[in-house]
Amino acid sequence: MTAITQESPELAIASSGLTKRFRGGQLAVDGVDLAVPRGAVYGFLGPNGSGKTTTIRMLLGLAYPTSGSAQVLGVPMPEGAVRVLSRVGSLVEGPAFYPYLSGWDNLARYDAADRSVSASTARARIGTALDRVGLAAAAKKKFRNYSLGMKQRLAIAAALLVERDLIVLDEPTNGLDPQGTREVRTLVRQIAAEGITVFVSSHLLAEVEQVSTHVGVMRTGKLVFQGELAALRRTAAPRIAVRTPDLTAAAEVMKKLGLADPVAAEDAITAELGDVQPESVTAELVHAGVAVRALTVESPSLEDLFVGLTGEGFDVEH
Repeated sequence: MTAITQESPELAIASSGLTKRFRGGQLAVDGVDLAVPRGAVYGFLGPNGSGKTTTIRMLLGLAYPTSGSAQVLGVPMPEGAVRVLSRVGSLVEGPAFYPYLSGWDNLARYDAADRSVSASTARARIGTALDRVGLAAAAKKKFRNYSLGMKQRLAIAAALLVERDLIVLDEPTNGLDPQGTREVRTLVRQIAAEGITVFVSSHLLAEVEQVSTHVGVMRTGKLVFQGELAALRRTAAPRIAVRTPDLTAAAEVMKKLGLADPVAAEDAITAELGDVQPESVTAELVHAGVAVRALTVESPSLEDLFVGLTGEGFDVEH
C-alpha cells in the first residue's frame, strides 16, 4: 500500500511544520506535521495545555501560524477559509446558544447566518440535523433546560446543518457526566459511519480509545506520535512476569535468553519479552530448576503508553 504523505489527496487535514508562538514568547505549537486520512476518526490527544486547541484554531483559520503551513480538504489555510469552511463543521471551546430559545430556534438562527443555503429548505435542514443527533423530540424545549449532553449534541447538530466532509470537535465531552459522554461518543461513531472524517481532540483517554481509528499525541506543543491506533499499541514491548522465590536464578535465565530490562521486585521478576516465545522462557526456567509460582505475559495499557509519550497522566474516566 502506498504511504500517505502530507501532500496526499487522501488526507482530510495536513500540516507541515505548523508553529505558533505567542507575543509573550510562549511556543504553543512547535513544528506539527499532521496527516489525517479521509474517512478516519482521528483522536487528537494530549494533556490540557499541550497545544491541541491552538492547533485546531490555526487549522480553521481562527489563528494565524507563526510559521509552517496547513491544508484542510486539500485547500491551503487560512487563505482558503472562504472556499473550504462550508464543507467543515466544528465545535470549538463549547457551544454558544441563546438559553431562552428552543433547540429548534437556536438552529434556525445558525442556519439563517449561512448565506450558502436557501431559506426555503431551512425547515428540512433543521429537522434532519435534530433527528441525526437524537433531539427531534426536544426540538421545542428551551436550551437552558437541556442536559449538558443534549447541549453538546445540539452544537454538533449545528455543525451538521449542511452536508460536511469534515467535522472538528474540540473536547466534545468536557464536563459531561457518563451518560452525556456516551451520547456524544455514539454520535461520533454515527457521523463516521456516514463517511465523514471526524477530528476529535480530547484529554480523555477512554474517549479516544473507543472511537478513534487514528491518533495523534501532543506533548508541550509537539506531535510525539501519529498513526493508527493499532500501531500505537504495537509500540509497546510486552513483558513477561515470573513469580518465583529464586529471583537470582530466574534473572540468570532471562539474561541467557537475551530478555531486556529485567526488573526484580519482592517475589517476582519482569523483563521485555522481545521475540522470545513465552513457552521457551518456561522451558528454560524449568530446565534450570527455578521454582515457578506463576508466569504471565503483560502488555502495557494505552494509559501506560500515553504516560510514556507525554510524561503526564491522563484522565481515563469515561
